[in-house]
Amino acid sequence: MTEATISGAKALIECLGREGVDAIFGYPGGALLPLYDELYDSDIRHILVRHEQCAAHAADGYARATGRVGVCLATSGPGATNLVTGIANAYMDSVPVVAVTGQVPTPMIGNDAFQEADITGITLPITKHNYLLRDVNDLPRVVKEAFFIASTGRPGPVLIDLPKDISTDEIKFKYPDTVNLRGYHPDTVVDTDAVKLAAAAIIASERPIIYAGGGVIIADAAQELLKLAETVMAPVTTTLLGIGAFPESHPLSLGMLGMHGTKYANYAVQESDLLIAIGARFDDRVTGKVDSFAPHAKVIHIDIDPAEIRKNVRVNIPIIGDSRAVLRSLTSYLREMRKKSQAWLAKIARWKQEYPLSYRESDEVIKPQQVVKAIRSVSPDAIIVTEVGQNQMWAAQYFQFENPRTFITSGGLGTMGYGFPAAMGAKVGCPDRTVIDIAGDGSFQMTSQELATVVMNDIAVVVAILNNGNLGMVRQWQELFFDERYSHTNIAGSVDFVKLAEAYGAIGLREESPSGVVSTMSEALTADRAVIIDFVVDPMENVFPMVPAGAAINEILDPGASS
Repeated sequence: MTEATISGAKALIECLGREGVDAIFGYPGGALLPLYDELYDSDIRHILVRHEQCAAHAADGYARATGRVGVCLATSGPGATNLVTGIANAYMDSVPVVAVTGQVPTPMIGNDAFQEADITGITLPITKHNYLLRDVNDLPRVVKEAFFIASTGRPGPVLIDLPKDISTDEIKFKYPDTVNLRGYHPDTVVDTDAVKLAAAAIIASERPIIYAGGGVIIADAAQELLKLAETVMAPVTTTLLGIGAFPESHPLSLGMLGMHGTKYANYAVQESDLLIAIGARFDDRVTGKVDSFAPHAKVIHIDIDPAEIRKNVRVNIPIIGDSRAVLRSLTSYLREMRKKSQAWLAKIARWKQEYPLSYRESDEVIKPQQVVKAIRSVSPDAIIVTEVGQNQMWAAQYFQFENPRTFITSGGLGTMGYGFPAAMGAKVGCPDRTVIDIAGDGSFQMTSQELATVVMNDIAVVVAILNNGNLGMVRQWQELFFDERYSHTNIAGSVDFVKLAEAYGAIGLREESPSGVVSTMSEALTADRAVIIDFVVDPMENVFPMVPAGAAINEILDPGASS
């Protein structure tokens, strides 16, 4: 290709095009003016958000729904710092995002110039890598590396800080064909010796459990997981981020484990003699009291990130590598395995029968679980996004997910306000899919200004607000552990969501009767633009089962059907 002389800003747009970027979520500012001037003539779709944090969340939702890298833009100083929560969220959940921030001109860096912030320093602990560009000639290489780093190995966010003078400097543009990073070579070779040890342990086990995390979805290994489970006849439980990696209608599915997991998943883990962990990091919401977690089990831990091995729990057989490749290799050694877990499966079947997920239904007030089940009944193939809190747990418990990349939620960081902008990003990435945000009235108000974004850009998402007039999960903890001292968690009557939706040009619906939940949800799905549904639900409903913080995961609070 003949080298052309172009500006750094135009070179960046050209680089993004070479990486297949079709959508960017951003907000302009002074340091980014040269870049936005080039975007004016670009074929890349730019979604103008109303707050930079939402640009990061939208890029995150786009990435999770599509499996591609999400891209967000923000100007220098406060624009860049407003991205921080979204970047941290993507980092905790291993989401491939490239964030581009404007910066003051290079001669002014370090002089406290107007709208200057050391964003590479600020984000050092929450990015997989970041760059401060000081030479326009480095720009193509940096962009190529950023997308490579973000999307390979254990994915994560990468930030590129672009000083204003670098975006106006001229460059003879040539995009590199390859990446050569001396210190970064994600391991793709399967350790066959470790796999053979794992296979022998599986063959010797009587009570195996597969514990699948978000790494299975990241690696596109759902089919390999299904084949392993059916070969071994091992029940499968998932983390919150692993939901969708294994079909929950399958007889071997145990649903989610951990603090708000099913009783039978937690009981099975505690009585297992072998735990096969795949793409999961043994976080505290799963393990509960670490010393009491899976006390009888040998642990096989399959993960692409060596730093996760033995970080939280003892591991007997570590296997470093891509989950899909490892599972294929492991299953190949188990083809002739004798099915010998019938007694174990029978015991788990009894637990499922004795301890199903349940709630007390009502003819007088909408139960939030009823709303989730209604959404499932009218749109079983939707991409479900959630906010954080009770709404998130009810969605995880009651929707019954069958496929990967259909459940999008903030896991490690637990970011309120994540769901609505992430749903927006998911819909941009998957325009032909129904995308529904199951929200709480507290979380939704944190980013509700993005109603302007979805209306102006014809992004037809549906938001189902479980409006209990409270910061529900915090209120639940206050009820159970703080003597019902409800300190600053009542937010009832703070906004009329129907009027708010209509003020932005969206459709607003309200439902207060249990008998109208399905019809209202069905009505929302026929709309050709964004819809906000205010489901007025029981304000005192709690999420059960529940493992108190610091308890073993079989020490479960569950008063039966909550009132």
